[in-house]
Amino acid sequence: MSYDVIVIGAGPVGENVADRVVRGGLTAAIVERELVGGECSYWACMPTKALLRSAAALRAVRNLPGASQAVTGDLDPAAVLRRRDDFASHWKDDGQAAWLASAGITLHRGHGRITADRVVEVTGADETVTTLTARHAVVVATGTAALLPDLPGLREAAPWTSREAAAAATVPARLAIIGGGVVAGEMATAFSGLGSAVTVLARDGILPAAEPFAGERVTAALREAGVSVRLGAEVTAVRRDGGAVRLTLTDGEVVEADEVLVAIGRVPNTADLGLETVGRTPGDWLEVDETLRVRGVDWLYAAGDVNRRVLLTHQGKYQARAVGDVIVARAGGAEVEDGPWGKHAATADERAVPQVVFTEPEVASVGLTAAAAERAGLTVRVVDYDLGAVAGAKLHADGYQGHARMVVDEQRRVIVGVTFVGPDVAELLHAATVAIVGEVPIDRLWHAVPAYPTVSEVWLRLLEAYGRP
Repeated sequence: MSYDVIVIGAGPVGENVADRVVRGGLTAAIVERELVGGECSYWACMPTKALLRSAAALRAVRNLPGASQAVTGDLDPAAVLRRRDDFASHWKDDGQAAWLASAGITLHRGHGRITADRVVEVTGADETVTTLTARHAVVVATGTAALLPDLPGLREAAPWTSREAAAAATVPARLAIIGGGVVAGEMATAFSGLGSAVTVLARDGILPAAEPFAGERVTAALREAGVSVRLGAEVTAVRRDGGAVRLTLTDGEVVEADEVLVAIGRVPNTADLGLETVGRTPGDWLEVDETLRVRGVDWLYAAGDVNRRVLLTHQGKYQARAVGDVIVARAGGAEVEDGPWGKHAATADERAVPQVVFTEPEVASVGLTAAAAERAGLTVRVVDYDLGAVAGAKLHADGYQGHARMVVDEQRRVIVGVTFVGPDVAELLHAATVAIVGEVPIDRLWHAVPAYPTVSEVWLRLLEAYGRP
């Protein structure tokens, strides 16, 4: 079977690549070995946020006098899990598979493997092999899997990864989490809210890649919620003894739990893709150029987590749109716009990546941290403001606590990074993203007047703190 483009992986990234290709007038086939919709739909973005939302709403109500008096009971974990199941489509992909068909994209179920230039063999569940040939391009959009460290006894202890946590059928009485990044922080927040006694073993701290104040505030909030956060703790061995898991730390202390979640990083799903046929090592990340084409292979592209540029669904979909469009352009002999901020370049991957961590409090950031901006050689000025001092924040919740930081490139007088920490700050983020992508001069931002009284008034306060010549 021949198509213009073959996409391996039918998660959000692969779906968007195929859609852009078809919209551009080419034919596309997509290969998927699991569920159409991928990690985000069933084991990450959607189900995890469903696990978090109910407790977040309850916390918000309890911080509003008048409304708090209407709360007469506690969270219902079973109802939360049922709602999570709905958002994960009960781990059935009928709806998303139907969407592919409606979009004119052919689905091949099975494991895809590159066997020659522009050739992909698909091995189905019944071991039947179908050979697909691409006239123009093959796109790898297979994503990542959880990294499991080589700890004695860990695999035998049947640990949770992000998948098992997102799809948990019951709430464990005790949950230990190894790691301190986004998954660890969110799942500590979620399962603590659902009633688990949670212990976080964070060797490198909480949210170590974020601005330091973000990790400090999330750590404090987790502890206030009853989570045991052990900064600097390192696990040397794991053993499951009956129903309990015992984790031995470097100092000899043993932490007991009913389940252990390992959340220390991701590895690319490239171990059995036939990468050796294109001179790459199976299991490696795929290095790409600005148009997401695998370096040295003119017909092979890699989009989403698998290229390691940014491991976020929305950024992978951004890459997917660029990949689909550039394949169409090259197929038709059209001009390729691959310069900074060009139609076919994924420039935002380096300069303006937005991210929300749905902990309590939320952490919303885009662009560079102050430390990253300095490492990049920029002349930096950092402006901080107490988000809780904004009138809109005071109205939002009694005792609102938060922080805002703006990182300015002084030579160009443009913002290169913003971080907000506080309740419901996710909705502040896109304004910051637009300012950074648009390279809006500080002087022009004074004319972007925030409505009063909203939390967005923090923008005016940040500008006032920066100063106006």
